[in-house]
Amino acid sequence: MPGPPRPATDPLESQATLPDSRNEKLHRMAIPIRNVAIIAHVDHGKTTLVDKLLAQSGAFRENQAVDECFMDSNDLERERGITILAKNTVVHWKDTKINIIDTPGHADFGGEVERVLSMADGVILLVDAFEGPMPQTRFVLSKAFEHGLRPIIVVNKVDRPEARPKEVVNEVFDLLIDLGADEDVIECPVLFASGRNGWASRDPEARGGDMVELFDAILEHVPQPKDDPEGPLQFRVSSIDHSDYVGRIVIGRVHRGTLRKSRVMHVDRYGKRQEVQVRGVYRYVGISREECESVGAGDIAAVYGIENLGIGDSLTDLDVVEPLVPIAIDEPTISMVFRVNNSPFAGREGKFVTSRQLKDRFERELRTNVALRVAPTDSPDAFHVSGRGLMHLGILAENMRREGFEFAVSPPVVLTKEIDGKQHEPIEQLVIDAPDDCVGKIIEFLGQRKAELQSMSSKGEFRHLEFEIPSRGLIATRTRILNLSQGRAIMHHSFLRFGPDRGELAGRLAGVMIASSMGQVTSYAIELLKDRGTFFVLPQTEVYEGMIVGEHCKDNDIIVNIGREKKLTNIRSSTKEAFTKLSPPRLLSLEEALEYISDDELVEITPTSIRLRKAQLKEKDRKRAERA
Repeated sequence: MPGPPRPATDPLESQATLPDSRNEKLHRMAIPIRNVAIIAHVDHGKTTLVDKLLAQSGAFRENQAVDECFMDSNDLERERGITILAKNTVVHWKDTKINIIDTPGHADFGGEVERVLSMADGVILLVDAFEGPMPQTRFVLSKAFEHGLRPIIVVNKVDRPEARPKEVVNEVFDLLIDLGADEDVIECPVLFASGRNGWASRDPEARGGDMVELFDAILEHVPQPKDDPEGPLQFRVSSIDHSDYVGRIVIGRVHRGTLRKSRVMHVDRYGKRQEVQVRGVYRYVGISREECESVGAGDIAAVYGIENLGIGDSLTDLDVVEPLVPIAIDEPTISMVFRVNNSPFAGREGKFVTSRQLKDRFERELRTNVALRVAPTDSPDAFHVSGRGLMHLGILAENMRREGFEFAVSPPVVLTKEIDGKQHEPIEQLVIDAPDDCVGKIIEFLGQRKAELQSMSSKGEFRHLEFEIPSRGLIATRTRILNLSQGRAIMHHSFLRFGPDRGELAGRLAGVMIASSMGQVTSYAIELLKDRGTFFVLPQTEVYEGMIVGEHCKDNDIIVNIGREKKLTNIRSSTKEAFTKLSPPRLLSLEEALEYISDDELVEITPTSIRLRKAQLKEKDRKRAERA
């Protein structure tokens, strides 16, 4: 049956598509299709390149693309300048429909990359002309090879002053050989581009033009889908979306047959079958979707009307039930405990504060976040939440606080495995580009974190260092590396393998200052305590007993009266007009707070505040726990 009518303000309606006459012509006839995913390391320019492809294909005016990245759809993506959720769009070039899939570049969102590569027939491998192949470049390229996809190499940002495109091309081919690429892959095309300025060329000396050569390379080197349009239906879910008008929307590729409004068989990843009704089908047009009667084999479609469809599930013909293989997802490596906030300020700032509301939120997240795991704990008010890395879980916590949730989280813990009777832990590849004058300090510090230096080379004025380091050794490392290099070092990491446990790591070297009672922070107290360390709070901030207000300059914790006020007398002071300049506090972001806390501490997260606190707020309870 047809889907419910939608008002004109429905965000799914096309904002700026091809001219109507051309649209109708293209969809009446069977047109050639190309499915291509853009893969790269974080911040190498994927989303900017896609925006320029959209602009030059006529999906919208090119001057619109300069103002904002249309593919970055949520606030966090726009603020951080990274892609968190994979998205797909459509451009038309020479009467060919090109489905372009924009993937995340950060290692923590590898689950997104894996599932969308199952919809592609080829990939555009984007590499920065200065940085060259980075850890996530290796990860996403290896996943592409697992799916049998051939790359088109695009060396981006060649107009950077420090660009070294020829050396980067050699490094990319070394990586291809290292990953076991065959001769066909080695002969893949290489283009040089500037995504920001909107041009790509096979000539390494070019410094202008348009994206025509990249469009032509896609048509020439990405194979057409070999899916059978006449066979019984096969459709696999790769992504999930939601609309206020039609509810749950699942996105995937039609691998065989034709998907239309009809009765079909739903087969979940565990093999359970259920007959369901497809109530509506969308096709992609430009940067939006539009409802249609059917979508054929080899194309990407969105379906609504089936509420219990999950990632990796299949829709098949009722008579020929042949589900596709569910998408395999890498296991989590980091775990944290999310619990109901029980501090004295609980319920003041948050809208959703109960364990039932937390559980419902995690269940909603599990429907779309395939790399996430949630398990109960001994307490009904706490949940073990596991993910691919600290940023993966930090993004979840940030989204929850913006939605009005209030909760507390424990320090991140690395998940281990037992292999052949021995304990194994996740090992990551860490790459650092740092100035010469701070390389020694960085190597010495990482040695304390059980890192092993694999290689060192020169990259312009920087040294390129590659390490293998336990995942737990990376916790709280980024801030320390930035301090050692005065903010000049660049570091990236990605999961490599599970390896034997490397022994104990030194914990945080400094202790903390803990508030002794509830009240407001005073400038007078900060001035008296300024020699004791660095503060995390501003004057007039409300604090409570057991809340962490600063870092002690020694390795032990101390209790401070941060709300102490100056005693007033009726005697005029000779220093009445003297003013004291306070040092600025160290205000921690959410991820910095998660990295900072120790085993006996928590981060209290609310829509308006991020507070550090001891798990046991009273001093006598902390001493009792230490003795126990």
